[in-house]
Amino acid sequence: MKVGIISFAHMHADSYATHLVNHPDTELAYIWDEDAERGKEMANKFGCQYQSSLDEFLSTDIEAVVICSENANHKEHVVKSARAKKHILCEKPIATEIEDAKEMIRVCEEEGVNLQIAYPVRFAPGFQKAKELINSGALGEIVAINGTNHGKMPGGWFIEKELSGGGAATDHIVHIMDIIRWVLNDEVKSVYAELDRRFYEIDVEDCGMVALELESGVIVSIDPSWSRPQTFPTWGDAIINFIGTKGNLQVDAFKQHSVYYNDASKEISQLPFAEDMDESLIRDFIASIKEGKSPSITGTDGLRTLEVVKAAYESSEKGQAVLVNR
Repeated sequence: MKVGIISFAHMHADSYATHLVNHPDTELAYIWDEDAERGKEMANKFGCQYQSSLDEFLSTDIEAVVICSENANHKEHVVKSARAKKHILCEKPIATEIEDAKEMIRVCEEEGVNLQIAYPVRFAPGFQKAKELINSGALGEIVAINGTNHGKMPGGWFIEKELSGGGAATDHIVHIMDIIRWVLNDEVKSVYAELDRRFYEIDVEDCGMVALELESGVIVSIDPSWSRPQTFPTWGDAIINFIGTKGNLQVDAFKQHSVYYNDASKEISQLPFAEDMDESLIRDFIASIKEGKSPSITGTDGLRTLEVVKAAYESSEKGQAVLVNR
């Protein structure tokens, strides 16, 4: 199966490209990037062709695309790809506006192509085990959840609101929220959020606290901050505590790692030895296409998490809890 990548604006594109190259059933055939220098560099790195025209890129014989452009460009790239009959893996968040996300889903359904959203944390072994335990009733009734998704401030277009749609809340609420929806099969009823800038002089929020009530009555708190120092040995974390009537369960998606103290380069880094989540995501995406199945992480999953993000911004602006409209 020939696959193409649309943009290397998002840092995850490099990882996805690596796994596409290494996948036994795929060929990374083409790359398109608005930044021609970056596109050519990546095409050379991964041994494929760079296309300077997006229309020409989409007219090739690729069957699927991986979209890693800036958040605000997801809608255009998904719609164009769908019209060209390409199956799609789109980096999170699905879009910056709810109506855009709905149109993306509608067009993909009309064209009969898969739209999968990149939530690789679902493939972390710890969270897959947590889902199994919770669904078996081992923790009893889940009554509360606390989640953190801390990270380094990424800079670049991530802090330009017109391209990103927002700051740390946009970047990090979605991962935790997707896991909660997936594990509990539950939706958010109301959101109260306080978002702020405490670490950097930037135009978007770099920290916040989000309190949610699910439709089932479960209470959730999420810290989605860019609070890790730039010297931190990895990009950040994804940790969730599930509190049940029969017990509690804490899952750290990146717990399995070694710490590498490198005197030569004067840096400390974490070397993970758990199953690679990005590789599992790519394998899942390719398998759904080859087997003619619906994607395991749908456009609607992306829409539901975006609705929570937008409700968090509304709540922070109004200073009160808001209901999530679906």
